[in-house]
Amino acid sequence: MLKKKKINNTEKTINDTIDNDTMASTPDATVNESPEKLFQEELSLANDKYLRLYAEFDNFRRRTTKERVELLQTAGKEVIVSLLPLLDDFERAVKSMENATDINAVKEGVILVQNKLNNILSQKGLKPMESIGQPFDAELQEAITNIPAPTDDMKGKVIDEMEKGYYLNDKVIRFAKVIVGA
Repeated sequence: MLKKKKINNTEKTINDTIDNDTMASTPDATVNESPEKLFQEELSLANDKYLRLYAEFDNFRRRTTKERVELLQTAGKEVIVSLLPLLDDFERAVKSMENATDINAVKEGVILVQNKLNNILSQKGLKPMESIGQPFDAELQEAITNIPAPTDDMKGKVIDEMEKGYYLNDKVIRFAKVIVGA
């Protein structure tokens, strides 16, 4: 909208300039000016206006392209920064595993780090897909194989999950790889 106002203001300024120039000249001068000369003046004004508008659009296009590239380069920054504490936790866990004699303490530490990772990712919009026991849906799941269903009610349903599927802000970002009962 701002661009339209600028263009309209430029048009008014050009039109006012033409009107003022026409009024300032004497009546004899307008009679002496040929239509070709007037046409040439209008053409040069139109060309000037076109070049300015084209330059403005070109600058706008370059600026938006530059902003888009910068956005793509820094798009994952927020997620990476939020994962840095988790990376520190993993380093501490690896150091503690070198000297650990109690395996249960190591298990608990790894489970705590996994829970922390799950919490961070869920805050960023990641949600795991629930597949086991659900009817097979080709839009959400990828069937790796079919096996005989243990019961009749499990036919056509997901029996096991090889890889979990995930949603990011309610969009599928990874399909679940499942085993379907036949």
